[in-house]
Amino acid sequence: MIAFKVVTPKGEYLKQEVKSIHVKTVVGETTILPNHMPIFASLVPCKLVLKNENDEEEIFAISGGFLQFNKNEGMILADAIEGKKDIDLERAKKSMERAKSAFREKKIQIQNLKKSSVYHLERAINRIHVYGE
Repeated sequence: MIAFKVVTPKGEYLKQEVKSIHVKTVVGETTILPNHMPIFASLVPCKLVLKNENDEEEIFAISGGFLQFNKNEGMILADAIEGKKDIDLERAKKSMERAKSAFREKKIQIQNLKKSSVYHLERAINRIHVYGE
């Protein structure tokens, strides 16, 4: 088992023993299992999937951040995290539509947009994805 916790600017969000941690890093998706080699990775807005000892999954939306794992202890430092039940789907959809509208109105390719606009769109899409729509 892995001793795992998630810490945000507001403090410790969760602390529990897990069988696996699945996230998306800047270089792709990865699953951390017990006895995984030490790793420090930058995370993008993604679905965090934790599997408990009964193989039940807990799903969260994280805003990105950093994953650190060493000697069966893992930690994610994230700006924000939401459990599936905490996601306001309508708010996420409105946020996604605002970002898409800004793209259309400015008629600018995504590569030329401010990084914060793309980040807000990624977060909204991630919340909707985690919610299951």
